[in-house]
Parts: sequence; structure tokens; C-alpha cells
Amino acid sequence: MRKISLLPVLTEGFQICLKNFLPIFLAYILWIVTIWIPYLNVGTTIAILSLPVELSKGNSMVSPLFIFDGKYRRYMGEFFALVGLMSISLIPAFFFGIIPGIIISISWTLAIYILIDKGVAPGEALVKSNNATYGYKWTLFGISLVVGVINIIVTLIAGAIFGGLGLFGALLIWIFMAVVMVFSTACNAVVYRDLTKEE
Repeated sequence: MRKISLLPVLTEGFQICLKNFLPIFLAYILWIVTIWIPYLNVGTTIAILSLPVELSKGNSMVSPLFIFDGKYRRYMGEFFALVGLMSISLIPAFFFGIIPGIIISISWTLAIYILIDKGVAPGEALVKSNNATYGYKWTLFGISLVVGVINIIVTLIAGAIFGGLGLFGALLIWIFMAVVMVFSTACNAVVYRDLTKEE
């Protein structure tokens, strides 16, 4: 039996999105507001990127203030090492064509979550992510594609409806885009939980 498939991930992701929309949305707003503060911004960025880990544990109604927890700054070195490893490794993959780069990018989608959740070394997080996503790359690509298409459709519809309203219209468009971002985060939580749970 497969651990994940497209429709169940999207369905459960939507349910998690509905249940946790406001706290997740507020966490993103707090992150945007504080992104300019040196040192703090690294911790809040790591926290935002690891939000699917918090949701995957069944933490209903995550507090938006969790992004200020000092434990995320503890992973600063490992986080930068992981991002550096991923960036350096993807350059040759894309050199051999776009498809190997996309496949490797998909295989490493869980690496940041694993790094924070399991506390492993950056290289080990990449290996564990690759192992966890093995056999599910088409499903993960499909989830990303559906979320991306939804984002485009929502943005176009919101732009058509609210585009002529000036600053207020722009704010409404951003809110609609935020709904899709929260939905994407919730889907990532389902994927992470199901692909990394012990057999």
C-alpha cells in the first residue's frame, strides 16, 4: 500500500488548512514583519520553513508566536550548511539537463524538515529525504503542480475581481494568495508525516 497519493494529500491538506488557517497566516505575517531584523530573521525563517513539521505532529492550532522560539536559531549552522549543499549539488544536476535537477530537487523536498525534526547532520538529512521520497516523485510533482495551478488560478481571479481597487485590491489579492500558501504548507505537513512515519 502506498504511503501517499495525490487526492488524499490534497483533501487532508485542505482540512488542515481550514482548521489552522488563522494561526498559520498570522505566523507568515509575523515572519514578513520581522524579516529585516538580523539574527532573529534566521530563526524565524527556519521556523517558517519547518512549519509542516509542527503541523505533521497533529499540533492543532499552532501558535503564530512559535516562530520566535529560540530552538530554531540553534539550527542556524546546519541550516546554512544544508542549503549550501543543496545549492552546490543542484548545479551539476541542472548542467546535465533540467530533468535530473527537478528529480533531485523533489527527492530533497523533506531535507529541511528532517534536519529540524530529527536533528541529523545536513548530509544525512539529504540521504533520509531521498530515501523517504523514493517511489513518490511523480506524486510529489503532481501535488506541487496542482498547488501551483491553484495559485495561478486564484491569483488571476482575484486580480480580475479586485485589480481595479488600488491598494485595497492588492491587499485582497495577497490574502487570496496567502490562502494557497497555507494550503501548500498543510499539504507538505501531510506528505512529511506520511513519508517519514515508521513502518
